Amino acid sequence: MDSFDSVDAETILGGRSDWIDADLAGRLAEHPLDGVETEFPHWIGAVDSPEAFDRPSDRHPVFYGCYDWHSAVHSHWCLVRLLRLFDDHPDESRIRECVGERLTAENVGRELERFEENPTFEKPYGWAWLMRLAAELYLWDDPVADEWRTTLRPLESRIVDLVESEFLTDERPFRVGTHENTAFALAGVVDYARVTGDGDLAAAAGERARAFYLEDSDYPVEYEPLGWDFLSPALTEADLVRRVLDPGEFAGWLDGFLPDVRAEPYDAVLDPVAVEPDSDEGVEYHLIGLNLSRAWCLAGVADALADHRDAEALERSAERHARRGVRQAFTDDYAGAHWLSSFAVYLLTRDEGGIAPAESRA
Repeated sequence: MDSFDSVDAETILGGRSDWIDADLAGRLAEHPLDGVETEFPHWIGAVDSPEAFDRPSDRHPVFYGCYDWHSAVHSHWCLVRLLRLFDDHPDESRIRECVGERLTAENVGRELERFEENPTFEKPYGWAWLMRLAAELYLWDDPVADEWRTTLRPLESRIVDLVESEFLTDERPFRVGTHENTAFALAGVVDYARVTGDGDLAAAAGERARAFYLEDSDYPVEYEPLGWDFLSPALTEADLVRRVLDPGEFAGWLDGFLPDVRAEPYDAVLDPVAVEPDSDEGVEYHLIGLNLSRAWCLAGVADALADHRDAEALERSAERHARRGVRQAFTDDYAGAHWLSSFAVYLLTRDEGGIAPAESRA
């Protein structure tokens, strides 16, 4: 999206939506709207006999689009967030109709049945996005948001229970750049708990974050990225820890956690990943997502550091990642289109509530 070239750094990193015009708001909704209604192609993620096969819309009647369940969930989050932030969104009526058709008590009940049958389905990535969707409905002051959240609540409650029993009890974190990343999911749990005022859950998630990560030091950032990463294990961890430590304590932790990112070879983490747009392997879209997620992590960490010696370098890196990421995010190739707009919305609206809320510390 070349129009971002004319947007100044403060605006693109500010995380506010007041500069986004109707055209851009519409483009941010275009692919999520199409995706949540696209049943095939679809990755089922289950082993069945031919006789036991269910269509995705039968198996998951709310979140059957967007190639996989978690992408359908965060595309719904994206659409709800756009409605919350833009009172006159150009696609408001279609979004309301689209989400409302899926989010019925019967459909949520069938989604819930699948978690009774397979309680670790989509752990932890999909769980974190479901909690973000619920939190977004909590933040949105609109009658339909109250209606939708009431409808979603049985599934929301089940996911919260599973987080408490099956995720916060994990004995070690997964330090990967893909869906199993523990820090990304923990950040979603912390944010949900703060938005909804669940102090016990916020405290438990904060305790896990401290137990998993506070002793980390000299992280090997020079090895990133690996394979199909769309998250930076190092930066995602830092983005979580900034949520649970006071700024001074966080700055001290970061000094021990990261090597000198202004020196070789560690400075490579500050450069956006080069993406080959004509690759036929699909990995390029994960790398575009990596640039977007790195951007929001770098910007959030820089915000928390104030006058720290690395703050300026991290902020400049965040700008480069953001520009590279949004320029390539709006592809018509379904391999990227089914999920990248959500990452762009997360980055561009990260200071509009629900993401790293600071009302209280876990």
